[in-house]
Amino acid sequence: MSHQIIIQPSGHVFQVEPGETILEAALREGFSLPYGCRNGSCGICKGRIIQGTVAYGNYSEETLTEEDKRAGNALFCCASPLSDLVIECHEIGAIKDIEIKTLPCRVHRLDLVAPDVMIISLKLPTNQRLQFLAGQYIDILLKDGKRRSFSLANAPHDDELLQLHVRNYPGGAFAEHVFTDMKVKDMLRFTGPLGSFFLRDTPSDTAITFLASGTGFAPIKSILEHIFYQDSNRNEKRKMTLYWGARTKADLYLMNLAENWQQQHDNFTFIPVLSDPLPTDNWQGRTGLVHEAVMQDHHNLEKHQVYACGVPVMVKAAYHDFTSYRSLPKDAFFSDVFTPSTSNPQVARES
Repeated sequence: MSHQIIIQPSGHVFQVEPGETILEAALREGFSLPYGCRNGSCGICKGRIIQGTVAYGNYSEETLTEEDKRAGNALFCCASPLSDLVIECHEIGAIKDIEIKTLPCRVHRLDLVAPDVMIISLKLPTNQRLQFLAGQYIDILLKDGKRRSFSLANAPHDDELLQLHVRNYPGGAFAEHVFTDMKVKDMLRFTGPLGSFFLRDTPSDTAITFLASGTGFAPIKSILEHIFYQDSNRNEKRKMTLYWGARTKADLYLMNLAENWQQQHDNFTFIPVLSDPLPTDNWQGRTGLVHEAVMQDHHNLEKHQVYACGVPVMVKAAYHDFTSYRSLPKDAFFSDVFTPSTSNPQVARES
């Protein structure tokens, strides 16, 4: 039995079919609700149930607490309606006109940029291009029906090849395939673009802080390269800082690129942070947790937007500490969380 959903405050109406989540149905009918991981880990899709009842589905209890549920909140990527619903959430206008496609592609290049990081360059058919917003991701479609989500690391204006940053880790079915069996000219299929992690409108007096851990650098690279491209035609340039955290120096697999950005753009600062540098790294830079480096540098984030991408523990700590102790407005924090397939085999944000 299908159920009707009314979105407030827009008043938009759509139908949820049996077996669908609220988010799946909204996206199918062209309504752009915010979301990230789609497996109940990140909380980006959290909204309020004003009227009606839902089955909450499988989710992280840290992300949706009992207090949240008592307040009427649900994670729309997991929740399915048990009745007609009225929900409250913010719709994203910037992605509403971008078509989600399923396309074939060919592996054009494989570049091992760190012992456990591979950059895959994908070539679309000659007559195809993928329109996307900087920061969005695609789902690689596996033969067993499962999906693996990877951020697009290239900027939209540089779309001849689609670039993915893939980290290898034990138990990562697709990641292990990339590092052991994948070859140039292999064929893949994907669906995209997906996700609501992209640059919002920024007032001229608002600084932008980017926060990445590991391959969380990939979508931020896309956003920054697109900003640099746009800013080449603007007189007024936004102040931006990238904090990139990793364990060792080798994990900052494109550090030279970020350093070159800093040399080329007066309004951009790059701050690498290592949590566990090796003696052979001869590291003279910042150490510790990457989000704590931001807090050390900024006692007030009221006039900032923050874009954070990487492992859940970093993103959650950054949101809590920045909003609780540094006056960052809650609606000025945007994030994308990477969860490995060992956490959720059906839908995983591996990079």
